Amino acid sequence: MKNYREDFPILDLHVKGKKIIYLDSAATSQRPLAVLEAVEKYVQEENGNPHRGSHTLSLRATEAFDAARLKVQKFIGAKSTKEIIFTKNATEAINLVAYSYALDYLTKEDQIVITIAEHHANLVTWQQIARKTGAKLVYMYVDDQGRLPLKELEKINERTKLVACTHMSNVLGSIFPVSEVIKKAHEVGAKVLIDGAQAVPHMPVNVDEMDCDFYVFSGHKMYSLMGVGVLYGKEEILEKMQPFLYGGDMIEYVYEQETSFNELPYKFEAGTQGVESIVSLGAAIDYLHQVGFQNIHEREMALTKYALEELSKLSYIHIVGPTDLTNRGAVISFTVEGVHPHDVSMILDHYGVGVRAGHHCAQPLLRYLDVHACSRASFAFYNTKEEVDALVKNLDEVRRVMGYGTK
Repeated sequence: MKNYREDFPILDLHVKGKKIIYLDSAATSQRPLAVLEAVEKYVQEENGNPHRGSHTLSLRATEAFDAARLKVQKFIGAKSTKEIIFTKNATEAINLVAYSYALDYLTKEDQIVITIAEHHANLVTWQQIARKTGAKLVYMYVDDQGRLPLKELEKINERTKLVACTHMSNVLGSIFPVSEVIKKAHEVGAKVLIDGAQAVPHMPVNVDEMDCDFYVFSGHKMYSLMGVGVLYGKEEILEKMQPFLYGGDMIEYVYEQETSFNELPYKFEAGTQGVESIVSLGAAIDYLHQVGFQNIHEREMALTKYALEELSKLSYIHIVGPTDLTNRGAVISFTVEGVHPHDVSMILDHYGVGVRAGHHCAQPLLRYLDVHACSRASFAFYNTKEEVDALVKNLDEVRRVMGYGTK
């Protein structure tokens, strides 16, 4: 496989005298040169306000903006660009569905079903909708390996009007059985929102084949700039939904006392969008196609397998989540016996190793697992076995610094 590390200038950065080892791609990925160059070209040669003018730069900006939407549509297998709504991140996309769909269609007779493994964005939002509508919030729980048992799907019943489920857990690394969740929900007439923030950078996603009603993800976890997210929604559902935000470009005609709204997808995109970030998302999609998901999967699974094997040799390490590769992604959460995760992270950073520490925006999950907090190493195809070795070696250093023995 080509050495794609050369495409990521930041990976040559030195931190505290050590070459950086970046193991936090689940929080945000690094950006390849192809993305940075696409943004530079846009800013220097195409920068205008799309859909706002007939001069050259506005037309160039419109072309770049619309081209990115088309790339997203094809990337996730949507039927039409009308089904692709740009937001600033996956969190805003979830909130758009909550306020433009759920508030209008849920009542106190209904229930919302989510998993205990949801990121706060896909959990707190539905808590608030349940509070506002009177609907009951019901949880599906994971097993001791961090997987969602199919028997939990029995909680989706005739009262269920909405199911929200992560495609891949940002803590456990588990890939959830979303096809079965969607099928069960549709059998009872419920709509389904899938949080694909952790899935889209690592595996092919086809929303049409999946048959989900809504799918959300963020660009910054898939090699684009921060500031762009995507809401996919079935056209017939989006047509019935009211706008979430109001302002310029989402209108058709405005009178003193009333307004008619623009067609899809524009009625959900009020105001000037983050066009540079949207252009970067289009470039990131091109880059992912260039690398190829087969290459990405093989590289990331090899790293994950190796890391699980090496970490399992350390008696003081406890893995939070699946310990094998079955239906899991390149995220490994763990605890270090006797050492708080924040101390783990700070000491590893001294050696140039960057990992995440804390509750990972998933407090209910960790509370359910009886884990106060944990460390997380997350891989991308630009990581190496040598970086896994450095993580393992320096975990011994963590124990030594904190006054414990090693292995």
